Amino acid sequence: MNVSAKIEKTNYQVTINSEGHTIIADEPLSNNGGNRGMSPEQLLLSSLGACIAITLRMYSSRKEWNVGSISVNLSLKTENGLTTISKEISYSENISQEQKERLNQISKNCPISKILLGEIKINTI
Repeated sequence: MNVSAKIEKTNYQVTINSEGHTIIADEPLSNNGGNRGMSPEQLLLSSLGACIAITLRMYSSRKEWNVGSISVNLSLKTENGLTTISKEISYSENISQEQKERLNQISKNCPISKILLGEIKINTI
């Protein structure tokens, strides 16, 4: 998988391309950005939220559980060098407590969760 990010000479707007898809990232006005796209932190949480939702949909479909729509709400807080991501998962259909507990366990196994919880090494080429 390849992703490229390019910033022009104007403010902090970044054009991100990957396999024919384009998105815009930017900083909010409060950080002297143009607020033309999600911030890098929002993009990170978006990746995690999408991965969790897709993983839960795959699992619930395989189990033939009618969970309805799946909503994943995430927040990020960094304090004293420790970053904490909080997540809240909800379903539009009523599910049993046992199903909810199992889905919460499964949500920890999405590929992006595993990347974020594992050791990350970034090489500059």
